[in-house]
Amino acid sequence: MPHSSSPSRCHYTLEDFDFTLPPELIAQQPAAERSGSRLLDGRGNTPVDRVFRELPALLQPGDLLVFNDTRVIRARLFGCKWTPGGSPGADVAPRRGPGGAGPALGPGSRTGPGVDLIVPLGAAATSGLRPGTAGGRVELLVERLLPGTNEVWAHLRASKSPRPGSLLRLEGRQGGPAFEAEVLGRCGPDGGLFHLRFAGDPLALLEAHGHVPLPPYIAAGEDADNERRYQTVFARAPGAVAAPTAALHFDHELLAALAARGINSASVTLHVGAGTFQPVRVNDLTAHRMHSECFEVPQATVDAIARTRAAGGRVVAVGTTTLRALESAARPEYGGAAAGASALPGDGSAPTAGARETDIFITPGFDFRVVDLLVTNFHLPKSTLLMLVSAFAGHARMHALYAHAIHERYRFFSYGDAMLLERSPPVGSVREPARMCSR
Repeated sequence: MPHSSSPSRCHYTLEDFDFTLPPELIAQQPAAERSGSRLLDGRGNTPVDRVFRELPALLQPGDLLVFNDTRVIRARLFGCKWTPGGSPGADVAPRRGPGGAGPALGPGSRTGPGVDLIVPLGAAATSGLRPGTAGGRVELLVERLLPGTNEVWAHLRASKSPRPGSLLRLEGRQGGPAFEAEVLGRCGPDGGLFHLRFAGDPLALLEAHGHVPLPPYIAAGEDADNERRYQTVFARAPGAVAAPTAALHFDHELLAALAARGINSASVTLHVGAGTFQPVRVNDLTAHRMHSECFEVPQATVDAIARTRAAGGRVVAVGTTTLRALESAARPEYGGAAAGASALPGDGSAPTAGARETDIFITPGFDFRVVDLLVTNFHLPKSTLLMLVSAFAGHARMHALYAHAIHERYRFFSYGDAMLLERSPPVGSVREPARMCSR
């Protein structure tokens, strides 16, 4: 897909999006109630501290909330490299962890020299698993399910990259062998992913044996509560490896209150990839390339946006992923109509329905065509998401809002609090003087 960014006239660098965040403000657990999170109302000249369940009163009847209905899958798997061979009904298994509780895992670790232990396959002998010898440990994070196949794209951590044609033996959540995967080669825009073929339907295997891919900054282990809370209440289409976190604040009671006030809703699907956590490694933002993600905008959502504009309502994106989908769908490089070809009443443009991919990179100077208001969480320093919200609300404005949030002890990142932003006018060619704050 073509790479899209903001106009080069906006000469921001990576350092313009840095700030110091006290580590204790990184939320490790969600709020007791989804809609009980704090909400920083950043629309006016002065930030206002609110509670998220106040959102209906902050919107107008006839406004349209657009949600991302992607569903987080159990995308993380552990296992080892596998060389078939040996006696039927026996495995050469990797060394267990301390106390025999599980595999001795560690990024880049190996199982030790030679043969550690020979154990009977037991029930695994009837599930298509072949006897053989275990090699180095691997950790997978499935990035994309390839429709109509048993194949996936995945991030893979190992001491040495497996070669095409090699096998992986992957484990169940309780330990023990579960299924095999064949390495088909490297893939992805920069060759950074692995193309794998699973021994069965990938979604079913992940559901049975995978782990919830909590973000790296959440120290808590996987449990039933994290599995439930790291999923929106309206999640529908499986495929994301990270939650659309702004939508985690909505519960059924809040959705009912929004509907009762006359605020409409629609949905898009954007399967959030692991690239959402990847840092920007270049100071010159024009050299950064975004990861690509699959998205779909239904015709019903396009129609709802048109009705909202015609009635004088506003389009409210719930989360940066929703915004990226809508703004991509309004651009010809991502399959949308040419600028001005499908204008909506007012100053908006119509997104085009359909399913495709986007690697859109939004930085200050970006020409927003669809979204008027944005509900979003607080983002990591130097992240593409912080650049996006700075483009939307203004860099100096975000500087002030983040300074306020840190001073008032708001909770940051996936399980943290939220903010409500209004689109600012384009800033033109002059960079705003303020930088992201440290406090």
